[in-house]
Amino acid sequence: MSKLRTMRFFAIVALALLAACAAEPPPQPLKLTILHNNDFHSRMLMVNAFGSTCSTQEAQQNRCMGGAARVATLVATNRAEATAAGRQVLVLNAGDFFQGSLFYTHYKGAAELEFANMLGLDAMAIGNHEFDDGPANFSRFLRGAKFPVVSANTNAAAEPEIRGQFRDAVVLERGGVRIGIIGATTEDTPEISSPGQNVKFPRAETVIAPVVARLRSEGVNHIIVVSHLGLFRDREVAAAVDGIDVIVGGHSHTLLANGLRGAEGPYPVRIKGPAGREVPIVQAGSFSRWIGRLDVDFDAAGNVIAANGNSIEVAQSVRPDPAVQAMVDRLDAPLAQVRTQVVGAAAIDYPLDGCRARECALGNLVAEAMLVATRAAGTTIAVQNGGGLRAGIASGQVTLGAVLTTLPFQNNVATLKLKGSDLVAALENGLSQVAENGGRFPQLAGARLTWELARPAGQRVVSLEVKKPDGSFAPIQPDAVYTVATNDFMRRGGDGYAVFRDRAIDPYDFGPGLDDALANYIRSSSPVRVSTDGRIVNR
Repeated sequence: MSKLRTMRFFAIVALALLAACAAEPPPQPLKLTILHNNDFHSRMLMVNAFGSTCSTQEAQQNRCMGGAARVATLVATNRAEATAAGRQVLVLNAGDFFQGSLFYTHYKGAAELEFANMLGLDAMAIGNHEFDDGPANFSRFLRGAKFPVVSANTNAAAEPEIRGQFRDAVVLERGGVRIGIIGATTEDTPEISSPGQNVKFPRAETVIAPVVARLRSEGVNHIIVVSHLGLFRDREVAAAVDGIDVIVGGHSHTLLANGLRGAEGPYPVRIKGPAGREVPIVQAGSFSRWIGRLDVDFDAAGNVIAANGNSIEVAQSVRPDPAVQAMVDRLDAPLAQVRTQVVGAAAIDYPLDGCRARECALGNLVAEAMLVATRAAGTTIAVQNGGGLRAGIASGQVTLGAVLTTLPFQNNVATLKLKGSDLVAALENGLSQVAENGGRFPQLAGARLTWELARPAGQRVVSLEVKKPDGSFAPIQPDAVYTVATNDFMRRGGDGYAVFRDRAIDPYDFGPGLDDALANYIRSSSPVRVSTDGRIVNR
């Protein structure tokens, strides 16, 4: 090649490189607004303070909040405000659209799908309750979703019903900036839902870390984890995995907020990652009662330089979105007659608060109903998981709709015989996740439990006494056999109650429906006034 040709060749190459560099835009700062909600749990209609469907009387007294149509209005309003201020917007959901009202019981996710598509989600994490009716039912939701569904630690390679229908992460572009959104799902989904044997849920950190590395190697310098792990686990993930900028959480139903009644922590919670950078973590309660808005500012290198916001109450005064309200009304029409049937009355309020960590009146009520429903089988003790209670019951008239909202899972009352030592082991499991707000906390009837949180998990039962026919209590005998009532989900090992599955004597899982047992108990004992009485004491 002649000298002139050589010079021409290198000149062409240089010009090509300059053109390529000119075509690639320089890094840009980003002002991003994240609108988010989590744990919607089929609350298509407004709810009361207990998370149950709002009654006409409560609505007249302005005591209601939430519902799909008002959530849609607040999302649209905040989207417009952020856009007008020159901000880019993402709308994210952190899982558990399914389960919790007659809408799910009747439509099995189709109602929630229609709403999610109307809401304009940009991405959604997989929640454990999406598997409540198995992978095939969830597949219908995945195939109909007009938005990406993400979970890095849901391994469905061996499950043909949902294989290939969701992603570990998705990259979206806002304002010329690429943003990676990685999903995560609680690892105990096989214990608390029904994903089947073919779907695996490895430890989130082990899967998220390589996905973060992959995205950053591809030039994606803004990483959001949309997580259905719960706040406790979100803190652990933020501290363990480098490169995460924001975590948008769910699963623990935690209201993070500034200046709002009932807030369980600031908005956002800030946790230092391995490199010392603070990772903001947000979550917005549950049951459609709040949405979250986090304004995050990034510099040109993708570093978070500001992260502020709050959870926003979906108040009754918010004007419902007309199109969403019309959809809700259409789907609600066949359900109204069932929902309004009166089964009795409650003399006191039965709030849901605290049922995952201590004795609660609602747990006592349901456990007593199980005992009465299985009296002919000779049961003396009943155990109900706190997480199986999904809404409180207000004092006054109690409808079938309220009962079904409290107990939406269509469980049966199950009975089994169990040695005293095995029952203690089962209760140890129930006390093992109090710090994580786990759903396995045991609500009891027919027994009296003293426990100590400060002790190590597995050693927290201080004493357990069983109620005798004369009303007195006697210490449980390790080798004696007791007849126990529970729900069939727990009896099959759900919520970690493997003892009920593996050591049960003569188990029977096909008793009356748990919702029927509660409705019948309220009907026969109306007005019910079962309250807390010290049957569970944290020493």
